[in-house]
Amino acid sequence: MGTKWRKMKLALGLNLCTYLPRTLEESPPALNSTERLSDVALLSPLNWPMTPTPSSHGLKLSRNSSKKSSKTCSICLTKMKEGGGHALFTAECSHSFHFHCIASNVKHGNQVCPVCRAKWKDIPMQHPPYLLHRLPTPRRVMNQGRGQPPEPSMFNDDEPLEQQLAFPGKSLKKMMELKIHPEVSSVPRAESREKFDVLVQLRAAGMVTAPLDLVTVLDISGSMAGTKLALLKRAMGFVIQNLGVNDRLSVIAFSSSARRLFPLTKMSDSGRHLALQAVNSLVANGGTNIAEGLRKGVKVMEERRDENPVASVILLSDGRDTYTMNNNQPDPNYKLLLPLSMHGRFQFQIPVHSFGFGSDHDASLMHSVSEASGGTFSFIESEAVIQDALAQCIGGLLSVAVQELRLEIDGFSSDVCLSSIKAGSYSSLVGGDGRWGRVDIGDLYADEERDFLVSINIPAERGGDETELLKMRCVYKDLLTKEVVTLESHVLKIQRPEKVGQEEAVFVSIEVDRQRNRFLAAEAMVKARGLAEEGDLAAAVTVIQEFRQVLAETVSARSNDGFCVALDREMKEMQERMASRHVYEVSGRAYILSGLSSHSWQRATSRGESGDGSSFVQAYNYQTPSMVEMLNRSQATSYHRLIQPLLSYVSQPKPR
Repeated sequence: MGTKWRKMKLALGLNLCTYLPRTLEESPPALNSTERLSDVALLSPLNWPMTPTPSSHGLKLSRNSSKKSSKTCSICLTKMKEGGGHALFTAECSHSFHFHCIASNVKHGNQVCPVCRAKWKDIPMQHPPYLLHRLPTPRRVMNQGRGQPPEPSMFNDDEPLEQQLAFPGKSLKKMMELKIHPEVSSVPRAESREKFDVLVQLRAAGMVTAPLDLVTVLDISGSMAGTKLALLKRAMGFVIQNLGVNDRLSVIAFSSSARRLFPLTKMSDSGRHLALQAVNSLVANGGTNIAEGLRKGVKVMEERRDENPVASVILLSDGRDTYTMNNNQPDPNYKLLLPLSMHGRFQFQIPVHSFGFGSDHDASLMHSVSEASGGTFSFIESEAVIQDALAQCIGGLLSVAVQELRLEIDGFSSDVCLSSIKAGSYSSLVGGDGRWGRVDIGDLYADEERDFLVSINIPAERGGDETELLKMRCVYKDLLTKEVVTLESHVLKIQRPEKVGQEEAVFVSIEVDRQRNRFLAAEAMVKARGLAEEGDLAAAVTVIQEFRQVLAETVSARSNDGFCVALDREMKEMQERMASRHVYEVSGRAYILSGLSSHSWQRATSRGESGDGSSFVQAYNYQTPSMVEMLNRSQATSYHRLIQPLLSYVSQPKPR
């Protein structure tokens, strides 16, 4: 059994596995070399066996007998129907495809079935001309020589956008909510207070579907060969199928060099065909040149002729920038590569959301790129959840509600001074000798919240029963009207009685206390990581443990607040991932940085290894409904239900 098990694991790694017998006696005849499943087969869930059943000797993969699989093109993943307006091609091996899909493969010399790898004698020689001149092949992706056409010097060949109309004054409802919470509602009249915390809560109340320009920068180095690349292709297929007809996508593939597979293209039916075939053409080989891949992705964004209202770059890699280091080149300043976009007279950073998967990616580099651009960093410990991680991210990007959001704070009197603003990773400023402050936020997804703690100094009250402290406003661009909207808050006041009861004096608002804990947790993560990088893991663990002890005594934790319960669980996980230098290097660093990214930006990130949704437990506090919907859609696919039990079964120790 041990030999057969090793063969199965090897087959999985090489994408060759189709069936493992339930018992040794039931073994079917061995497959020959022409009956192996390719990455195209892995890309299509309908070409996978549907029901994994563990047994005492192996894993039986039972093929679904539904006729649906025979009516689905394994290249573009869309249904095939006679009389549906597309020519169909059935090969001698009995697998069927859209004629234009398979003709593209044949045009570039591929004369084997993309599903079973059977070599064809009769091949489709005629093909419709549309799209084919734009499709990449495995050689063409990374090779500009040997007669292959070079990339254009300027990436200004993006598909034109129709003029987007603005509707002044027609916004359906107020797009933002602004709330203010003082840490306590009353302070004795004769007392002055320093560092009195005021919580400012912003929430995007509604959703306007704004078109997206998305560039994905994909690592196809040699370490991505096999299951990783197949799952990445499948995840990209999910993204392509869930983008709207007005969204545009461009894909950059990089290994030792980088190449744009196709320009920014609308995800219409023809655009999806183009994108799916381009992604399916990818082959893993070479080193890892992250800098070149990011440079190409930024070039696509900065040189586009037209701009959709929302733009983002997604960077995925499982390795370190070995190409740059191996060629003795100076370390590139990745921050200088980050893209900018013009909105009117102002430049805004385009966020780069990075995803590091496996145990050997450069978490520090990828986190720094995302941090500098306003994006998030996610740690994908198991490649089985690549699709879920991308689904969650795409769910947010497709639901941007407001843009260019800014919070402005004014002290109501000269005696009330702002001392600081806790804003996580958002840019903030206190000016005018503490008379005013500002936080620049940028885009906000629908139903997404942002919380900031404004620390002020309160004077003793000379004669009144209340003190007026602050007034605030948020300024943002409405995506429907294209107008700049200002939302004013009420004037924040606190009561100033002669005396305050003991319970009232010490009781702090749970909302304020919760956010204090979030900021303290982020500070503990930064300090612990610094100690771990210096080699002092024991001190790093102590920092986390001391924070957990402080957390347990807070008002919100004693009230069994859900956020604090999840926060403590997350910090405990970080402690465990610093148990040894090996554990920290393999997963601890990435796990901490992903958590830090999430809490600093107040935006959901992915971290963990489970494919059943538990990897997103820590993210639930920041997940929006659109993220949850897209994640559920990903987890509902038949492919997802198969691959996680399969990979989990492979990883389990087997009897000898």
